[in-house]
Amino acid sequence: MQRGLPMQPTVVLLKEGTDTSQGTPQLLSNISACLAIAQTLSSTLGPRGMDKLIVSDRGEAQITNDGATILKLLDIVHPAARTLVDIARAQDAEVGDGTTSVVLLASQLLKEVRGYIEEGVSPHIIMKGFRKASQLALDHIKELQVSIDKSDAEKFRSLLLKCASTSMSSKLIHSEKPFFSNMVVDAVQSLDQDDLDESLIGVKKIAGGGMQDSLLVRGVAFKKTFTYAGAEQQPKQFKDPLILCLNVELELKAEKDNAEVRVEAVSDYQAIVDAEWEIIYRKLEAIEKTGAKVVLSKLPIGDLATQWFADRDIFCAGRVAAADLRRVVQAVGGAVQSTCSDIGREHLGTCGSFEEKQIGGERYNLFEDCPKAKTCTLILRGGADQFIEEVERSLHDAIMVVKRAVRNGEVVAGGGAIEVCIPRPILTSAANGRRFKMELSAYIRKHALSIPGKQQLILTAFAKALEIIPRQICDNAGLDSTDILNKLRMKHAAGEKWFGVDVDGVSGVRDNMDAFVWEPSLVKVNAISSAAEAACLILSVDETVRNPQSEALFDVQQNPGPRAPPGAAQRALRGRGRGR
Repeated sequence: MQRGLPMQPTVVLLKEGTDTSQGTPQLLSNISACLAIAQTLSSTLGPRGMDKLIVSDRGEAQITNDGATILKLLDIVHPAARTLVDIARAQDAEVGDGTTSVVLLASQLLKEVRGYIEEGVSPHIIMKGFRKASQLALDHIKELQVSIDKSDAEKFRSLLLKCASTSMSSKLIHSEKPFFSNMVVDAVQSLDQDDLDESLIGVKKIAGGGMQDSLLVRGVAFKKTFTYAGAEQQPKQFKDPLILCLNVELELKAEKDNAEVRVEAVSDYQAIVDAEWEIIYRKLEAIEKTGAKVVLSKLPIGDLATQWFADRDIFCAGRVAAADLRRVVQAVGGAVQSTCSDIGREHLGTCGSFEEKQIGGERYNLFEDCPKAKTCTLILRGGADQFIEEVERSLHDAIMVVKRAVRNGEVVAGGGAIEVCIPRPILTSAANGRRFKMELSAYIRKHALSIPGKQQLILTAFAKALEIIPRQICDNAGLDSTDILNKLRMKHAAGEKWFGVDVDGVSGVRDNMDAFVWEPSLVKVNAISSAAEAACLILSVDETVRNPQSEALFDVQQNPGPRAPPGAAQRALRGRGRGR
């Protein structure tokens, strides 16, 4: 009798209901998700890029064309597509500009190799080719980049102005590029040139007025804090005042807030009250003896102290934001004191002038002509809140670009010049035997011809993907991208290596180095390396696993349920006081 085969036990690895997707279809699905994101962002690239109006679930509207901001507001949930969100944020944090370019480049790399994936080419071969092509591109950028001599202050400042202007050319403030370029360069040059901490550049937004009403304060400016009635009697302007920064509360507190004291006679209670008054008067007298004319504190300054200072011609401000107080100390010197005793002259700061000034509908405290000024404040004006917020984002990008230019000092031409592809390899001039350096795409394509096997196709695909930047700039400007790229190939074949797209001229092309369309080479280096790594990461994923618990949590986050009626929280908390 023939024995039956032993039954194989069923092995359960994942919870029931777990969704798994794997193989080539999953990889193609991830590529499609990335291409959908690129399609959303593509119209924002370049000086003629369009803006996006994004409305949140709370009805708040934001107008922007910054790639990192758009991806953040879209709240993308696709696991693979979130990789593009991460590289856009990294580009914004590291360089400040090129956030849209890095997303478009990564998506175009995936698009170019999509056909190879469908034909069965191994993703590892593609990833190896991408990494090799990326390294070739980065090495060639370092050969092409132009170094600027920092010893000539005027020429170096001119370089920074050109870089800031190029960064703003695609922003909402492009019509005021000269005005804001000078403001950004002055702001960066006011920082400590060894540290260049951009967080020390304060930005204050005041609705009303026009863009030209914006101003740069070479020091610190912050909005007037909450004050008591006695503050109106205080002087609002000083020349060369001593400034004291405190982390001390100068306010009488109600007894029940601090401690419970049991007394047997009214005189004992009065003694306690008198002691508290004596303590605060002792603090105020110690402050007056320092000679300070401006007193700032992180903690509240009460009505008693406010009136006391007013009687002695001393200006005071309590509840000053920690970031503002930090910048004040950076500008005027001294240090934040946690006690009112033993304060010496070395603990105080000073500035050339202090003034409380009306700007628009707000009053601001301005500290100018600071001897140790390593900080500054940008006061932005505009007609609408959304507009001012977009101005702030645009200036942040420009500040980051100028900061990187100060640190590195190497630039390349913008407008798609560095990415332009030419069909011919390195050209030899018959006149002098000189060899012209071609740009990235052509350089990689030339190298690809010397490599046998499938790697040649991958390097060629990488070279072709670089064309997306000049092509998209042309499309957004309403130009014929095929015609413009053919003109650029002809110019580069003739040795004009810095020719790029010109959205204003008749011909559509120009030498962008001579036209001062400059940007730090670090923008291109970071964008190409990040895009290549992101593409490799997405290509390396062939399976996505979603367990039911994460799906349920996602549904709860997307649909949190009905909202509580107005006033429900107050009614729930009502009656929680003492004796109730």
